[in-house]
Amino acid sequence: MAVRSLLTPPIAFAHRGARAHAPENTLEAFQLALRLGATGLESDVWLTADGVAVLDHDGLVGRAVRRQAIGTVARRDLPAHIPALEDLYASCGAEYELSLDVKDVAAAGAVIDLARAAGAVGRLWLCHPDWQQVASWRSLSDEVRLVESTRLRAMRPGPERRAAQLRAAGVDAVNLHHTDWSGGMTTLFHRFGRYAFAWDAQFERVLDALLRMGVDAVYSDHVDRMVAVLQQSQVAQREMASKERLSREFLRLSPITQ
Repeated sequence: MAVRSLLTPPIAFAHRGARAHAPENTLEAFQLALRLGATGLESDVWLTADGVAVLDHDGLVGRAVRRQAIGTVARRDLPAHIPALEDLYASCGAEYELSLDVKDVAAAGAVIDLARAAGAVGRLWLCHPDWQQVASWRSLSDEVRLVESTRLRAMRPGPERRAAQLRAAGVDAVNLHHTDWSGGMTTLFHRFGRYAFAWDAQFERVLDALLRMGVDAVYSDHVDRMVAVLQQSQVAQREMASKERLSREFLRLSPITQ
């Protein structure tokens, strides 16, 4: 039996934009992802030397031995393909969920301020592998969504204890590799009111299995596959809900026999 998600429908995050279809972490990739039907975008955020929040995966620019950390370079000196977060909101609007891996923890405040200015702080999901670091950002906003991105093996002393810690700290979700999830694991985190997110969901069979487990968001490079499987899952859930309603109505109207 399928496990129900807490979020209906689950969020379809385009990992680094539609990176299977366009250069990753570019405005082109983000725009394409939304056109293909993604309901969320994902990227990594860093601060430049002059304090601008920009979107890039590894945080390095230049070639070979002359590579530099983004934090040491002014915004105007970055390659043109690296967008600022402000550029993303200007180009794509704010009517989607946005998941950002905060690679430079000093960027959190600037990111929240930009999302607030765009009217999107309630759709901003800030991710980091250290749940206590994530929890510290709750003081910056009551609306921002907070996510621990980790692996199951890193949860000490175990997932039930971690779920309780996340609830107590105001961290909304946990993001695990798709191989870490099971129906029992999503049920555990849902019992504590925490969302279950799954990353690296690249194939139809993986996406379908995750949705049956009740995950609340998936991350994929292949936006077309992700959207198609999500749509199929929603149709199946509506059909199941309709059958359940008919069954309850039948039982209600059936005469009670001794």
